[in-house]
Amino acid sequence: MSYQKFLADRLFTGKEMLHQSLVVITDNQGNILDLVNEAEAGDDVQLVHGTICPGFINAHCHLELSHMYSMLPERTGLVDFLIGVFQQRHFPEETIASAIEAADKAMHEAGIVAVGDISNTPFTIQAKQASKLRYRNFIEVTGYVPGIATQRFANIEQVYQAFINALPHVSIVPHAPYSVSPELFGMINAHSKGKIISIHNQETAAEDTLYQDASGDFFRLYETLGVDISFTKPYHQSSVQTYLPWLRDTAATLLVHNTCISEADLQFIKAQHQAIHYCCCINANLYIENKVPPIELLRKHDAQICLGTDSLASNHQLSIAAEIKTIRQHFPQIPFAEVLQWATYNGAVALGFDDTLGSIEKGKQPGLLLIEDTDTMTVKRLI
Repeated sequence: MSYQKFLADRLFTGKEMLHQSLVVITDNQGNILDLVNEAEAGDDVQLVHGTICPGFINAHCHLELSHMYSMLPERTGLVDFLIGVFQQRHFPEETIASAIEAADKAMHEAGIVAVGDISNTPFTIQAKQASKLRYRNFIEVTGYVPGIATQRFANIEQVYQAFINALPHVSIVPHAPYSVSPELFGMINAHSKGKIISIHNQETAAEDTLYQDASGDFFRLYETLGVDISFTKPYHQSSVQTYLPWLRDTAATLLVHNTCISEADLQFIKAQHQAIHYCCCINANLYIENKVPPIELLRKHDAQICLGTDSLASNHQLSIAAEIKTIRQHFPQIPFAEVLQWATYNGAVALGFDDTLGSIEKGKQPGLLLIEDTDTMTVKRLI
């Protein structure tokens, strides 16, 4: 068996930063064989300058929108962004496939090892089968009008079937509270019992307005789409406090964005005793609404934070390193090691991949990255 041995200035294990770095010993497939002191490592130790860390986890992505890179203007707000996606996402399948393949390759080159990916179609299956990345596939269903719930669910089950015939780690998930009816939530909950799911949560203030008093900008969205939602009734509470009890049977729920989540919401969520992870996509939030997620509020409540990129329709790159860099620019007081844990171990746990990914531990195969500059987040792959 051939070995590779790496010694850096610092070693981030996925859970802690070691300034007296250990030598990481791997086989040629990247399996961690041991962590030892330099005196015990023997010959052929590769000395590198910077911080060794596990491969990054992109907990939220829309790979199938990669062909929409730079198509939509920035800072228009979520409703106008969604209108743009609905109106402009349809391209020839070969164009979509080519962009998917390129984006998958770019994520690998950027140090990402696993992705929580949203799919509305089977378009990403072929690229994922050939990919070096590990994917958890969230098959996303929409349908705000109650009368179409059965048909919408039947349609998405066909996409789900195509995925489970080709790939592991597949579940049907709701798109967002403003696009899924209570009836459809019920079908999703039943189908995804014991599975990990995701949902776009409180990405804009209009979502809570819709639930609290049945008003706001989402009425304009549906009017533009030619859908009558005059049946909408007020729940007199925030969206997450309304729908989360409808998803009680899932193994874990990944709440994505959370830009407008409140302290009362976080207290409510804690009281539900559900496994909840919070995915921050700061560059997409800036792109769409010029806002940042309330990360300090999430930290105050010991939220399990992980990181995502969203899509190339709402981001300039699919890079967790770029997400880390932006978070550190807006929240410089947060320790670097804590943000790295969000990008590695926490993401692996959120996607259910911490059996092999997310931390540098004997027996795992997490991928090894070298962060050469923590300010610019210059990263290269070691394995």
